[in-house]
Order: sequence, then structure tokens, then C-alpha cells
Amino acid sequence: MPRKGQLVVLKSSSAHPKEPRSKVSSGVSSSFCVTALDDATIRARTDSYFNRTKEIVSRFGDCVVTYAVFIRRPVLSATAVVECWLKNVARERGIEILVEPVFTEGEWVGAGEPLLYVTGFFSHLADLETLVLQKLGACCVAAHRAYQMALSLPKAQFLAMEARHCAGYEMQELMSYGASVGSRAAQKEGAVGFIGGANDATASFFGETHGFGTMPHALIGYAGSTLRAAEMFHEVYPDSDLTVLVDYYGREITDGLAVCRHFEKLAHAGRVGLRLDTHGGRFLEGLDPQESYAVLDRYVPDAIRRYRSEGELRNLIGTGVSAAAIWRMREVLDDAGFEKVKIVVSSGFGVTKCASMADANAPIDVVGTGSFIPKLWNETYATADIVTYDGVESVKTGREFLLPSFRKAEERQRRRLHPG
Repeated sequence: MPRKGQLVVLKSSSAHPKEPRSKVSSGVSSSFCVTALDDATIRARTDSYFNRTKEIVSRFGDCVVTYAVFIRRPVLSATAVVECWLKNVARERGIEILVEPVFTEGEWVGAGEPLLYVTGFFSHLADLETLVLQKLGACCVAAHRAYQMALSLPKAQFLAMEARHCAGYEMQELMSYGASVGSRAAQKEGAVGFIGGANDATASFFGETHGFGTMPHALIGYAGSTLRAAEMFHEVYPDSDLTVLVDYYGREITDGLAVCRHFEKLAHAGRVGLRLDTHGGRFLEGLDPQESYAVLDRYVPDAIRRYRSEGELRNLIGTGVSAAAIWRMREVLDDAGFEKVKIVVSSGFGVTKCASMADANAPIDVVGTGSFIPKLWNETYATADIVTYDGVESVKTGREFLLPSFRKAEERQRRRLHPG
């Protein structure tokens, strides 16, 4: 047992000691979220009882503690941001904090399994708990959702478009990081995954320097027609591929074909994409419930002959960007000789909708989505509990389930240090 106040390593650095931990994700080291904060800012942002605990411990005698940090639902491990932040805080304070991830980045983690252990003097760690939890839970859930989405549509490229749905830049960065982790996990299983994001600030998480995107609906309203907006874009950005929103006037097929015919050379070169973002209150041009059924019956009849929930049916043959709408657009483009024109989709493409599209084998080339953001925010709540004080196990009643994992980690560490 260590002496009181002695800082020691109590855990292994990985759940798989024979396999080196993967390199920190692209973009993490330079992100806003890992910037060290001064003590006054930390004090202001943490829960007051942690500040008081810090003062009490400082008066009555410090000790070395180990925190186990976990989430109550299954997730993918996305801990690099919080690891890097703790490292930077330790450097700023001139203290030592040992952060021991249990899983490699992108690895599946069961409900309640510790994601990482944090060891240090109690007075050094007490006031960091609130901020640690803020930087962990949502990332891991977003990673899990992005993984599911990318794996559902393995041939499609995904673009992270979470910014508009976030409560400020810090949340956006955490969500983008989570999406990049989930995407890489899916890529290991053969999916294309997320190839980039919507803006420059978070592009580095995907190994890029700039965000992707062409035009919003507002540009089409400004131009007065879908085709004119496309012409304006191409005149200013002649070397960029052209992706055009085609739902502004409710003429997805008419305006889409007009763009393809006007930019025929680009279309045949595979440099034109039509983005479907049809409002959920209307059908794609020319479709209604009966026609939507007919479209799917021509291409994927089995998809509409099984039991479906109301939500699944809406994704398949309902209003908005349905599977039927995507198949109809593909049908029209192919019949007109534009087989190389890509179909880009957006509007609510979360885990469930991606799964529905996969079931209908929808011919999607690109998905623009921010719907990897956790749907139920209370599922993102991470929790930290101290499991040892100066090497002695002690945990809150009801959290004894944390101890077996901790003991296994200790045993792995012992075997590594004393292999004989």
C-alpha cells in the first residue's frame, strides 16, 4: 500500500496491453475544448461542492485518489479530448495527473464499464470533475450514433453538418470529434463513413483543412431560380464540383434535370450532385402515397411487404426525403442519361432513418447530417466515482460494480511490471 500522499500508478494504460493504443485523433491537440483553463475559470465553472471539497481536503490532509469515469449506456470510447484537456490542465497547474484509458479510441464500451481512470491528489482533482464529465459523455454517444449510421449505409459518403444544431462552438467541436471517432470505427469495417464537415473550424477532425458545401436555400431565393443559382456558383467556383439544392420551388425533378442538361459536361464527368432536402410537409415532385409505393415496388418490393412501424413507413413512402423519393430521382436521372450524377440527401438522417434507407437499398451517394447528435440528452450523462483513497478501495454503495474492472486493471498492471 502506498504511503499517504504518495502518487502511484495503480492501473494499466490499456485494456489490451499487448496492443499499442491508437494515435490521438486528428484535430484533438489543437482543438478549443482541450485548452487549459486558469484556476479562477475552473472554480467558476465547476460545481460549488467540489470547490468546497478541495478546500476541506487541503486543510485536513491530502491523499491520492483514483476516479473511475463511466456512462450508463453502451457507447464507443471517445476520450482523447478529455485526456488532452487534463494533460494541459496538469501542465498549467504544475501538477501530476495520471489518465489511464481503459479502451482504445473507437472501441465498444458496455453500459457502466469505466472508460478511463484518473489518478492524482484529491485536492488537484476535486474541482475538475464537472468539466471532465462535460467533455466526455456526449462525445462517446455521438461516436456510437455516427458509427451506426455509417455502417448502415457503408457505400455512402457522410458530411458532418452538426454546427447549426449545437449550443455554441464547444458543443459543436465535441460532436464533430465524436462523429470522427465513430466514422473511423465504421471505416475499419469497410464503410466509407464521414469524409468531412460543414465548416473549416472542425475540418481537422476528419483530416481536412476546409469544410465542404456549395449552397443554401437562401442563394436560390436570391438568384430567382435553381439553375441561375447553379450558374452563379459555377462562375465563382469553376473548379469545384457542383451540388445543387433542388427542392426550393418544389420542382426537384424538373429543376434537377435542367441543371444537369445545362452542365451536361460536368454531369457526365460525375461532378454534379443533386441534393434532396424536401420539406417533411410535402412529397417529392410527382409523388404521392400511391406513387411512392409503386416506385419501391419497381426496385425493392420486399421493403414494403414486411411489417413496418409508422416511422419506418414514413421513411420509406412518406413525405420529405423518403426512400421512394430517392429511388424516383435516381430513376429519372438514369432514364435521362445522367447515371453519373450523384444524389445527396439531408433532413433527419439519424440512426433510424439510415437503417430504413439501408433496408430499402436507397441509391444514396452522400448524406449530409448532424443527426449523430445524441437524441436523448440524458443518455450522455457521464459519472465519476472515486474507487480508491491512498490505495484503499472505497466506493459509494451501489457503485460496487466499478471495483471488479478496477481490480482487473490492477492485475494487468502487476503482470506487466512483474511478468514472471
